[in-house]
Amino acid sequence: MGSFKNSVFILVLHLLEGVLSDSLIQLNNNGYEGIVIAVDPNVPEDETLIQQIKDMVTEASPYLFEATEKRFYFKNVAILIPQNWSTKPDYVKPKLETYKNADVLVAEPNPTGNDGPYTEHMGGCGEKGNKIYLTPGFLAGKKLLQYGSQGRVFVHEWAHLRWGVFDEYDNDQKFYLSNKRKKPVICPATITGRNVLQKCQGGSCVTQLCKSDRVTGLYEKGCEFIPDEVQTEKASIMYSQSIRSVVEFCTEKNHNKKAPNQQNEKCNLRSTWEVIQDSEDFKKTTPMTTQPPKPTFSLLQIGQRIVCLVLDKSGSMTIGDRLKRLNQAGKLFLLQTVEQGSWVGMVTFDSAAYVKSELVQINSATERETLTRSLPTAASGGTSICSGIQSAFTVIRKKYATDGSEIVLLTDGEDNTISLCFNEVKQSGVIIHTVALGPSAAKELEELSKMTGGLQTYASDEVQNNGLMDAFGALSSGNGAVSQRSIQLESRGLTLQNSQWLNGTVIVDSTVGKDTLFLITWTTDTPQILLWDPSGKKQDGFLVDTHIKMAYLQIPGIAKVGFWKYSLQARSQTLTLTVTSRASSGTLPPVTVTSKMNKDTGKFPSPMVVYAKIHQGALPILRAKVTALIESVNGKTVTLELLDNGAGADATKDDGVYSRYFTAYDTNGRYSVKVWALGGVNTATQKGITQQTGAMYIPGWIENGQVKWNPPRPEINKDDLQGKQVCFSRTSSGGSFVASDVPNAPIPDLFPPCKITDLKAKIQGYSLINLTWTAPGDDYDHGRAHKYIIGISTNILDLRDKFNDSLQVNTTDLIPKEANSEEVFVFKPENITFTNGTDLFIAVQAVDKVNLKSEISNIAQVSLFIPPETPPETPSPSLPCPDININSTIPGIHILKIMWKWLGELQLSVALG
Repeated sequence: MGSFKNSVFILVLHLLEGVLSDSLIQLNNNGYEGIVIAVDPNVPEDETLIQQIKDMVTEASPYLFEATEKRFYFKNVAILIPQNWSTKPDYVKPKLETYKNADVLVAEPNPTGNDGPYTEHMGGCGEKGNKIYLTPGFLAGKKLLQYGSQGRVFVHEWAHLRWGVFDEYDNDQKFYLSNKRKKPVICPATITGRNVLQKCQGGSCVTQLCKSDRVTGLYEKGCEFIPDEVQTEKASIMYSQSIRSVVEFCTEKNHNKKAPNQQNEKCNLRSTWEVIQDSEDFKKTTPMTTQPPKPTFSLLQIGQRIVCLVLDKSGSMTIGDRLKRLNQAGKLFLLQTVEQGSWVGMVTFDSAAYVKSELVQINSATERETLTRSLPTAASGGTSICSGIQSAFTVIRKKYATDGSEIVLLTDGEDNTISLCFNEVKQSGVIIHTVALGPSAAKELEELSKMTGGLQTYASDEVQNNGLMDAFGALSSGNGAVSQRSIQLESRGLTLQNSQWLNGTVIVDSTVGKDTLFLITWTTDTPQILLWDPSGKKQDGFLVDTHIKMAYLQIPGIAKVGFWKYSLQARSQTLTLTVTSRASSGTLPPVTVTSKMNKDTGKFPSPMVVYAKIHQGALPILRAKVTALIESVNGKTVTLELLDNGAGADATKDDGVYSRYFTAYDTNGRYSVKVWALGGVNTATQKGITQQTGAMYIPGWIENGQVKWNPPRPEINKDDLQGKQVCFSRTSSGGSFVASDVPNAPIPDLFPPCKITDLKAKIQGYSLINLTWTAPGDDYDHGRAHKYIIGISTNILDLRDKFNDSLQVNTTDLIPKEANSEEVFVFKPENITFTNGTDLFIAVQAVDKVNLKSEISNIAQVSLFIPPETPPETPSPSLPCPDININSTIPGIHILKIMWKWLGELQLSVALG
């Protein structure tokens, strides 16, 4: 237990590298430590589930070890057990382990029956995934025939999570043409099996050989490649780890580069093993010469939330009403954000620290109100951050151990002694969330949140951006049921002139409505506040605090579903509106928005990527309007529309993750991130099974020459939406990041167009090729590219490796469209042999106005298939037909008897199969 606990704190170098990762995983002497597998609070208590998790990892470790040529194994794992499960003597309190930073989540399937394992992967090839999702049914072995053993599947998902490789099968396109032959999408190409079709009618099913489609040359719809149960091929784990002989990843030598799968499209035709070899894990290890030990496990149970506010009240907090803004945001946290049952304390600091409140458990509104009265009201003195942190440790330790406790640290001042308490922080087991207020907050502040896994945020002095409210509103618990967490519905601000009105609506949808709070702030005089519920009834009863310039109204019970209308009027001042709520029910998952940047540091001219994940439970929300606001330390705000289109920065279309590149750096220093998400008439949740990165569902096996079908996998149907639209409004803080190496204005154009990742090609009329793709921009996915270069070749590797030498298509008439528009280009191949059976490979490169070039696109393939002509029927002369006796001894009739007998046996054997 001790070695595992200590390993959690070998984090500083790893977490300060810049890549934003919540994970605590460390690679130490070939062994992965700090893996966190969390059991969702909604999973019914079942102690056998814990043993099943142990069995899975224990089985997976030697499989991983051999698959990686003796480089990696699983050393220790923490299993995070819900608070609502019974306590056991061997369950201990977590330190930094939370649901937020869990690497694996075990949760009930949604929809029911969908026990397929998958990995959430927001980034590109070679970039780490976010989280592995498993179900209790999968761990219990209910899907062994379809996916193989749990340990083998875990290694498949681990490769997605840790090394950023992709699947080598494709559920949408299962066959392709190559050299005039129909081939299954498999890797390597030497895996054996049959191409068959199952047809069912009236409760009875028969298996047939697949027929060719006369138009496409491919197999008919519904055709499946069924692998032989007994194989000799050892690869590939990313195609199907369920094949017993498979114990390796595809390598450069045996990788099927022509198969149209995600690995080829995302990773530029490289094999999974080549991508793994390029990883930092691979580069810093050498093969072991001995067998690794078995994994060890720690059982950690979530407890009550314990949080201490550590608030700066130094002299600089008088600038720009910062102290009043701190009181406003502090009230939001205490009245709404922090969950019922939590323990909360408070410390303030200047050049020394002062305990304002010992730990108090929040059981009612009384404790919340009492704590708000402890917020600082005067500011003076210097800044000693370590004094505040150390005083918070004392407050916590009076009642609990610091393991797993939280500190919310706000400061606006510089402090060159902050690093003196870093070691104490590392050993404490406390999670520190940092709020940097204004342009001069200590530069080392974020290191406290990085080394402890806390949230880092930044709020400027631009009051209308509502950054401080957003920062404190984001501090809901990283543990516990989502139904208990505060959800921000709205965050707006505006500087009014000459008695202007701030008007708008807030959507309260059916998934939220409990503990709904409307909170308004102002900078000079109390505004006129008007609020109406969806029925048009005016809402009165706002509690007004003229000293800290805020008013709030708590809606009793469950707020009415619909559009809440507000109108705020004031003279020449800045107003803000914040609306928060909680889930309306413990059983109906709320619509949630989680936003983040891909890194916590941006080094010019490398672009950043902003992500927003919008889900209802496990179901993605499609076609929402999602906007990111990124504010620099200069106060400049850039607005980006985030997209779920599978192009540019967005890895996968229609997965509920909306993405966009950020390149509009204007200065060095901190940037804050906020996301608005709005669901309207076109927005819906996707039912059924969504396309995920995960282990392949095997449709069946060939055993002893017979096809043994597995139960059919629930179909992916992107048009199968829930009957009612999903109308909602949400606001989410994406934390902050720090930019460096940004040159002085004018900032040079060093950003090329982004890589085209969704190029598709098809034959049009036997002589033309139709290309479609999503337009990149002048700067990654912004603006408009200057021109396109389209290269073609009959050799896929020549096109990849020698694109500049490939035959180029005439694109004189192809004028690039605005970024994220659909491009369509039809051309006739010239100066290249393009006859029946020709395989042609195509790639596109975008060029901007200063001649910066994108990476080469994914390579699209077409195979020219010209159907054979059907000869005209020639009428034959009428001849008398003899009566056919099946028992006749005429030679021709004997052949007919054999054929009838053979067909009957075939039909019987197939039906039995």
